Amino acid sequence: MNLFPAIRSLLFSLQPETAHTLTIRSLRLPLVRWYPVPRDKRLKIEIAGLSFANPIGMAAGFDKDGTAIDGTLRLGLSFTEIGTVTPRPQAGNAQPRLFRLVADHAVINRFGFNNAGHTAMRERLLRRKGRGGIVGVNIGANRDTADKTEDYAAGVEAFADLASYCVINVSSPNTAGLRDLQTREALDHLLQRVLMARDDASEPGGRRLPVLLKIAPDLDEAGLADIAEVALARSIDGFVISNTTLSRDGSTDPQSSEAGGLSGRPLFERSTRTLARMRKLIGPGVPIIGVGGIDSPETAWAKITAGANLIQLYTGLVYEGPELIGRILEYFVKKLDEEGFVSIAEATGTEIDTWL
Repeated sequence: MNLFPAIRSLLFSLQPETAHTLTIRSLRLPLVRWYPVPRDKRLKIEIAGLSFANPIGMAAGFDKDGTAIDGTLRLGLSFTEIGTVTPRPQAGNAQPRLFRLVADHAVINRFGFNNAGHTAMRERLLRRKGRGGIVGVNIGANRDTADKTEDYAAGVEAFADLASYCVINVSSPNTAGLRDLQTREALDHLLQRVLMARDDASEPGGRRLPVLLKIAPDLDEAGLADIAEVALARSIDGFVISNTTLSRDGSTDPQSSEAGGLSGRPLFERSTRTLARMRKLIGPGVPIIGVGGIDSPETAWAKITAGANLIQLYTGLVYEGPELIGRILEYFVKKLDEEGFVSIAEATGTEIDTWL
């Protein structure tokens, strides 16, 4: 029996940030797996030296301080991405800063990288060391930092020995000047410094931390081309596409006028087109995690066929609940049977031209 509709009614009666806090606290409880998910060897994926049991993970922004890692993974996800985390703790923007757009199945946030900082995150990861699970760390810069590039380098250094991978988040719309780091010269300098920090933190002959880049869905063709060229030249390990959008196209909810980044259903087409364009630019060899607007098995499959190797959920779970994870995986197995693919990897990018 699916209890989520009743749980959602309760949560939606609360302020959005309060409901989010309660959800994180509930996931800290030592519960068994909430929803069964299909296990099929065709859903396994090997990327950047990591073995994923299935293609679905939790997007950054859900568990900002890494306090509910194990509970999140018990939902049936193969990985989770915690953060965004900055070197020093910061409170973020003033409340209210999270808004439900129920008519659109969407959310607007302007959190502003509220988090407890590197030291607190590192201590939590050290305490759970040895428990397993793929845990990415999404890193950012403090809003009042003198040098954003050095903040990102510090993030890689702080988590090189504990994170499964790190994501360079230069695409949040809620920190002034952050998206400017996506411009060609700024990004080239940033990646050069961050990857140098990564290599310096790696033990000789040992594991080298995969570093991915998270970009905005609001870039034009020239901006995407510049990012692709720089990232390929610097041998970035992958992309996360995409962050929230400043656009309100497709949104009809009265709260859509709130400032901040929009996620959820109206973001799906914009983010998926960006994903397909980047896949066309970089070719098949560089991994992409597709995120943005996934709230059904069909939209999840569309991300894969548009060029994603893996996908991430967040806002879709707010409206559909954890059962969505199992529904997506069941649909994937069905599509593999119907299309004759021997693995989910074979389906990646098969519909790029449709999105272009």
